[in-house]
Amino acid sequence: MAAKVFESIGKFGLALAVAGGVVNSALYNVDAGHRAVIFDRFRGVQDIVIGEGTHFLIPWVQKPIIFDCRSRPRNVPVITGSKDLQNVNITLRILFRPVASQLPRIFTSIGEDYDERVLPSITTEILKSVVARFDAGELITQRELVSRQVSDDLTERAATFGLILDDVSLTHLTFGKEFTEAVEAKQVAQQEAERARFVVEKAEQQKKAAIISAEGDSKAAELIANSLATAGDGLIELRKLEAAEDIAYQLARSRNITYLPHGQSVLLQLPQ
Repeated sequence: MAAKVFESIGKFGLALAVAGGVVNSALYNVDAGHRAVIFDRFRGVQDIVIGEGTHFLIPWVQKPIIFDCRSRPRNVPVITGSKDLQNVNITLRILFRPVASQLPRIFTSIGEDYDERVLPSITTEILKSVVARFDAGELITQRELVSRQVSDDLTERAATFGLILDDVSLTHLTFGKEFTEAVEAKQVAQQEAERARFVVEKAEQQKKAAIISAEGDSKAAELIANSLATAGDGLIELRKLEAAEDIAYQLARSRNITYLPHGQSVLLQLPQ
C-alpha cells in the first residue's frame, strides 16, 4: 500500500515537473525599453511587435528576438579629404535607436547587428560627401554648419533603414601633418609681420618726435637771436644773473660749503 502511494506521488511530481517545464518554456519577458519580434518555424518572422511584459509563445515552434529600443551612443571615426585635398580625421558621435514598428523588416533584411552593418557605412558615405564641399579652413570656421549638414543628411539616410538618430555631433576634427605645419608656419609669419610693423611704426614715431624737437630748437634759436638783436647784451647779463642765482641756491643747500667774507681774514691772530 505504501509503495503504491509513493509511486503515485512520484508520478505526480514528474508530471508536475514536466508541466512546469512546458509552461516555463512557453513564457518570455520583454524588459523596459525593449521590443520583441517572434520568429515562427513554419510562418517565418511575424509582423507583430511585442511590447514590454511577460508573454506566451509556442515552445520549440516560436522564438522571441529581443531588441533594445533605447537610444545608444556610437563613435564612428572617418578619414576623408576636404575640398582643397587636405586629409581630415573626423570622429562622429551618434545617438541612435530603431523604429519599433519596423523591427520585423530590420530583422529580416539586416539582422540583429543592424548597427554594425549600417551605421559605419552610411556615416562614412555622408561625411565624405559633406566634407568634400568645404575647404580645410572652412571646416574650422564653419564647424557648426558642417555638423548641421552632416546631421540632416545622415538622419535622412538612416531613416531608410528604419533608424532614428536622436543626436549627431562632431567630437573630433584634426588635419594631416603637412596642413598642421603649414598653419603653424603661417601663424609664425603673421607674428613676425606684426612685429615688423610695430618696429616701423615705432621708428616713424621717433622720427616725428625728432623733427618736432628740431623744429622747437630752431624756433628757440630764432627767438634768442631776435632778442639779442633787439636788447643787445642785456639779455646775456640777465641769463648770467639767473644762472648765478641758481648756482647760489644749489650751494646754499649743501652742508659742505662755508662762506668766507670777502677781503677779511678769519684766521686767529697768533703771536709771532
